[in-house]
Amino acid sequence: MGGPERLVLGPFNRVEGDLELSLDIVDGRVETARVNSPLYRGFEQIMEGKHPLDALVLVPRICGICSVSQSAAAAAALADLGALSVPPNGQRAASLVLAAENLADHFTHFYLFFMPDFARDTYAGRPWFEDVRSRFKAIEGTATEDALPARAAFLNLTGQLAGKWPHTLALQPGGVTRAISAHEKVRLLAIVRAFRIWLERHLFGDSLEAIAALDSQEALWRWFDTRPANNCDFARFLAVARDLSLHSIGRATDRFLSHGAYAIAGEHLFRSGVRRGGDADVRPFDHRQVSEDGSRAWMMHDGPFHPLVGQTLPEVEKPDAYSWCKAPRLDGKVMECGALARQFVDGHPLVEDLVATDGGNVLSRVTARLLEFARVLPAMERWIRDIRPGEAFCEEPTLPDEGVGVGLVEAARGALGHWVVLRKGRIANYQIIAPTTWNFSPRDGLGRPGALEQALVGLPVGPGGAVPLAVQHVVRSFDPCMVCTVH
Repeated sequence: MGGPERLVLGPFNRVEGDLELSLDIVDGRVETARVNSPLYRGFEQIMEGKHPLDALVLVPRICGICSVSQSAAAAAALADLGALSVPPNGQRAASLVLAAENLADHFTHFYLFFMPDFARDTYAGRPWFEDVRSRFKAIEGTATEDALPARAAFLNLTGQLAGKWPHTLALQPGGVTRAISAHEKVRLLAIVRAFRIWLERHLFGDSLEAIAALDSQEALWRWFDTRPANNCDFARFLAVARDLSLHSIGRATDRFLSHGAYAIAGEHLFRSGVRRGGDADVRPFDHRQVSEDGSRAWMMHDGPFHPLVGQTLPEVEKPDAYSWCKAPRLDGKVMECGALARQFVDGHPLVEDLVATDGGNVLSRVTARLLEFARVLPAMERWIRDIRPGEAFCEEPTLPDEGVGVGLVEAARGALGHWVVLRKGRIANYQIIAPTTWNFSPRDGLGRPGALEQALVGLPVGPGGAVPLAVQHVVRSFDPCMVCTVH
């Protein structure tokens, strides 16, 4: 008998950056998977020797889709370095800017990246196909015409608060540069409420509060069964998910990590922590337990090393390497991050029930992302109302000549961390672990596959060289941002 068939897939369309998969197929199913981030960028080298405030200009250029997340992490790392206290107004404004980008990412993922795969002719004959194709077919579907103007109008909030998007300089270690007046609060509330109306009319066909109140799978499917599948886009997704059993594909580690999202006055909207599927308790997250392993990356040093002492130095001809992505681990364990991790760590009952039954999978990941619209947008309304014009929005930063700083935020795709070392007033080391670095990591020195590599095992793969749809659904459920992965 021969060995397994090797199938190499890539590049992927509708993915930010370059991605390649190597799948070993046995009896029509994936036996092992290797995930390759084939584009090296080298921002760590660019940062060396720079003034620490240059990080606010340079690291947002890592990605144009999630640049605010990079700005927020850099500002947090420098605030930690300088032991700065950000005024509450600055925390609210910065959270609004980050939340706007994160929700815009969720929106883009659902309407333009994820759902168009179900409009492919492969699914012709399914009871939902004609409706889904009419709504989500790339370029031609009605969702493109509806969704893009709604997204653009919502991102006006970022323009109001941050001057521009992407690559704003408004987020600073001590807060934000843009003070908000009383009449501008009214304008911001109008933007958020217009987006609420669109979501309640098109995405959910129901109030955000009703969606946030869904507290179990039974409640979710009861909600779905009481309305036509073409009532709203969430119902369309659930019709597809039920018919294709999307709950049964894409399970990975069931170990979830969240840095905590939207901290204001010492409290996160979504808590920080680490939680394993099946566990009732949430453990505190300790960044000192984070390491990066370069054994299977085209990097000079295998490690594992904590980011404060780690380096990112390329070695192109390294034997046994197959990716530019290093392998982050927490206390030596493979972790998954993202909206599912945020909501599970935070203890939302619907997500807890989804994970308890089938772990992390395509259904639970996408549902968690959509749930965040229902939980974050009302919080944004509160943050705007709580802004106090006339009070401080920023503290003047004073940074030491020597020290270390750690900035931990939640991007749309999950846990983002920046680690900076300062010597003689200049950056001596700057290391970044992005959400897709966690989720799309290669094997480590002990041979343990990363989260996506685990999630692809067992998927059905038909004959031919095209990317199997099951593989696409699983990959897109993580919503990879490969340029952030390799910085």
